[in-house]
Amino acid sequence: MTMFERILRRLVTHGQLTIYTPDGTHFTVGKADPAFPDLALRLQDKRVAFDIVRDPRLGMAEAYIDGRVTIEGGGIMEFLSMLRANNPWESGRSIDAKSALSRGFGSARQKLWRANHKARARANVAHHYDLSAALYALFLDRDRQYSCAYWPDADNDAGISLDQAQEDKKAHIAAKLLLKPGMKVLDIGCGWGGMALYLHRTCGVDVTGITLSEEQLKIARQRAADAGVADHVRFELIDYRDMTGPFDRIVSVGMFEHVGTAHYRTFFNTCHDLLTADGVMLVHTIGRMGGPGMTDAFTQKYIFPGGYIPALSEMIAGSEGTRLMVTDVEVLRLHYGLTIRHWYKRAMAHRADIIALYDERFFRLWTFYLAGAATVFEHGGMVNYQVQYARNRRTLPITRDYMQEAEAALQGR
Repeated sequence: MTMFERILRRLVTHGQLTIYTPDGTHFTVGKADPAFPDLALRLQDKRVAFDIVRDPRLGMAEAYIDGRVTIEGGGIMEFLSMLRANNPWESGRSIDAKSALSRGFGSARQKLWRANHKARARANVAHHYDLSAALYALFLDRDRQYSCAYWPDADNDAGISLDQAQEDKKAHIAAKLLLKPGMKVLDIGCGWGGMALYLHRTCGVDVTGITLSEEQLKIARQRAADAGVADHVRFELIDYRDMTGPFDRIVSVGMFEHVGTAHYRTFFNTCHDLLTADGVMLVHTIGRMGGPGMTDAFTQKYIFPGGYIPALSEMIAGSEGTRLMVTDVEVLRLHYGLTIRHWYKRAMAHRADIIALYDERFFRLWTFYLAGAATVFEHGGMVNYQVQYARNRRTLPITRDYMQEAEAALQGR
């Protein structure tokens, strides 16, 4: 307990956190701060503190999921927000040679599960995306966009609905593709079909969406049929490595996190070959700041097995030598934190429904995942990258004005 207390005193200086131990004692760390609620943790057994000290992220996650630690004065979002806000990424130390070497060894240990071969890729996708469609309907927007939305103002999002922010995200991406009616577009990792249907509806393009999730495929196909556009928007259960082209445009939103570092060069080579000579691609992915890293044990074990968030340097290195040129890079710093906050609120509002679908333990797991994800974008080292590629340097205008003009038109402004 002494080490546990020392760690918490170092982590929490703003905001007051009281720890109640199983033997009836308690201690308090930090100081009351109007920016944070006063919180308390109740440890239900003597092993909780040891498990957290041994592996803070996984230990705390599993103790919370199993009900061995409970939170008073707030929920898991407030607790993780307090920890991360006290230790923002920007205030951390620079990476020195020794820590970089240590991180390199850790990265090497994960190369086996990052090797996302075709059979493993399908199993990894099924683990997360083949959960009940009813679950996703409870916390996502009406179009089931399971990726970062686009917000006009980080400090005043109350006037914008999640549905509108997701529509604006699709417009933001479509504008960067410089689409023309009749073009053929490939959507790699199409989810439940929302992006593909949007691009056809707003830009008059034909779209092929591909996924490795059987549940997503069924819903996407039904949506295209219901909209009467199945002859223009089709969906296939196929690995991107097995696709044939050509396509005028490629879009990939929230899929690159599942490619695996060992396959980055294959991904970009394949995309190059699938594009026409004047082809353009837009990749939207979660990204990490500060260079390559490792997937934390909780995410790897429970949420996205085989997933890895790329550093921008890894992404660019993966595309170098493929004759795809980087033509635009945008960093969305706070947008995903705002998005996931909305998801978390919706999940909390549908607590009884989610427990009815699964159980109480799953609800705690899911809300821990959402709270951790939101706070890592608000205070940690994660952002979103939108990287545009082209095969021909003259395909796109030489300034970004066309993006703003197209986006305003799509948004009706």
